[in-house]
Amino acid sequence: MISRIIDERQIDRLRKLLEGSDRIVITCHLTPDGDAIGSSLGLAHVLGAIGKRVTVIAPDAVPKHLRFLPGARDAIAFSSYEEYAAKLLRTADLVFCLDYNEPKRVDRMERALMDSKAPKVLIDHHLNPADFTEVKISHPEASSTSMLVFRVICRLELFDKIDRAAAECIYCGMMTDTGNFSYNSNEPDLYTVIAELLRKGIDKDAIYARAMNTKSLSAMRLNGYAIGEKLELFPEHSCALICLEAADLQRFGYEKGDTEGLVNQPLALPEVQWSVYLREDPEQIKVSMRSKGNFPVNRVCKEQFGGGGHLNAAGGEFKGSMEECVNILKASMTLYDEFLPKK
Repeated sequence: MISRIIDERQIDRLRKLLEGSDRIVITCHLTPDGDAIGSSLGLAHVLGAIGKRVTVIAPDAVPKHLRFLPGARDAIAFSSYEEYAAKLLRTADLVFCLDYNEPKRVDRMERALMDSKAPKVLIDHHLNPADFTEVKISHPEASSTSMLVFRVICRLELFDKIDRAAAECIYCGMMTDTGNFSYNSNEPDLYTVIAELLRKGIDKDAIYARAMNTKSLSAMRLNGYAIGEKLELFPEHSCALICLEAADLQRFGYEKGDTEGLVNQPLALPEVQWSVYLREDPEQIKVSMRSKGNFPVNRVCKEQFGGGGHLNAAGGEFKGSMEECVNILKASMTLYDEFLPKK
């Protein structure tokens, strides 16, 4: 038995909305990760099991390393099928917004999302959720949105509709958003849920191998290059930095997901308290940060790059050059020295 953290009024509103809905669209954030895809597909399987017509729409394609998840290949990428996806949103009876706290996180899909007259339901674990949905289930203390989706399913009395396919998706989201349960994972309920998912027949070792421990040769070489040639240490700030520019990515034939987990690797160094990975995308610099202990990378991301996240795992974006992004980061490091362990 897990604790109840979701307000019963939100569950009642959601139940009523579901009862009056047939065509349901589930959305997630740009550049979807394991939690975004896992929570979306897990919920889709359960709602499909009760007779709903469900479509998952992501702003862009599901990363290659997550396409093994049941239903992933049926998810629609807005970037590839914009007109069709917009029509689905326009004709939906209900829209779920999973793993993002404000409309801008869906990027080019924002207008189609907000133009939809369908009531919207937010299920998310990021800080400061915007007020754009009829139902708001927001719990920043939760380790993942997938964990929240499991709670919602149980509160709707649909636990028996979680089959192996749904369980695999939910587990993948929980696992990837905690670095295989290595951070943000001290909640006892988390392991109760894992036990229930195991009883549904999942192979957790196989899910880990495919989602977090399977790389192409080019991806392995890219990650080796990043650690061997691009890793920079700032001992006075207990910080590690990896910058991969567009030329680096092109050299190794980068595909989305190839550097999943790269930002965590420098934390294996005892002297590193927080790790930063900057990747040059076509229109921005993608910022990813991880940390140990009580070092607040969510605060760094929010204050310096307009992002956010959790204490030990956060991200953001920077509109500008890699050089400008690095200069901002370096200039701000001293501001956060107070959070480093006392020597």
